[in-house]
Amino acid sequence: MRTSHPYEETPDLATVWLRVFLEVARHGSFTVAARTLGWTQSAVSRQISSLESALDGGPLFDRLPRGVALTEAGRALLPYAETVADALRGAARELADLREAAGGRLRFGAFATADAALVPQALAAFRARHPGVRVTREEGLSPALLDRLTTGHLDLAVVSTTGRAPLESYELHHLLDEALYVAVPAGHPLAAADAPVRLGRLADADWIAGSPRPEGTLLAAAVRQGFRPRVAHVVGEWTAKQGYVAAGLGVTLVPALAAASVRPDVALVPVCAEDAPPRAVYAASARGRSLTPAARAFVAALREAAAALPA
Repeated sequence: MRTSHPYEETPDLATVWLRVFLEVARHGSFTVAARTLGWTQSAVSRQISSLESALDGGPLFDRLPRGVALTEAGRALLPYAETVADALRGAARELADLREAAGGRLRFGAFATADAALVPQALAAFRARHPGVRVTREEGLSPALLDRLTTGHLDLAVVSTTGRAPLESYELHHLLDEALYVAVPAGHPLAAADAPVRLGRLADADWIAGSPRPEGTLLAAAVRQGFRPRVAHVVGEWTAKQGYVAAGLGVTLVPALAAASVRPDVALVPVCAEDAPPRAVYAASARGRSLTPAARAFVAALREAAAALPA
């Protein structure tokens, strides 16, 4: 069975020994080193003796009538002690940066419509406050982003309650509740509606959707109202969906976060909340994992951005 060296068993004490060793080597005097450290001379002498015993390499200093001088063993130890001290100072600086979100990294993801206004505004504010943080961003559907959280590839994910994402398995930081609109061509009879529309009025319409099946999409609200939308065109990107709507090829559901970017030849009509309740938008993190200071700061920026968005 391997026996640990005393030096390996006492890492905190070893750090103290090296600090005392460097002070004595720097000043060539136990007395001056003790004054610098705020210790007694006898305490400094005991620490050096303990280090010499632990290393078992003989004396580190020759005790002279006036001060001390490094022995050959002391000169051999000096560069290693300086390297350890430099590494500890570097670690302390990096940890301080992490505490203040002045350094480190932030890896986050967001679903597409959150990238229309919410995320860019939050990210701009975050970068202005924390320019030293390295930021990487992904875009995807909420379930996929949550999987990335689980595997540790993301620190934070901006997700919504659309789909079959198991939100109860994550720590959720509520950002906003997002209403739904139906996008129709500007000349559509509903374009001038002055009240929220019931989804049932569009049961016979052609729909533009990101999937041929409504389950797990915004159109799941229609299924809950008793009809399956007729998906005439499967289009994934929001700008392209608007083009299809403007051309009279169908209608589509638009979440409030994407409303500001709707083109002028498309009209947005609010959907009755009874038919399609507002969906919640969260910043999600993996349960059981501590949020990094950078992630906490980004959640705060997201909440500020959410509060500043038009109602």
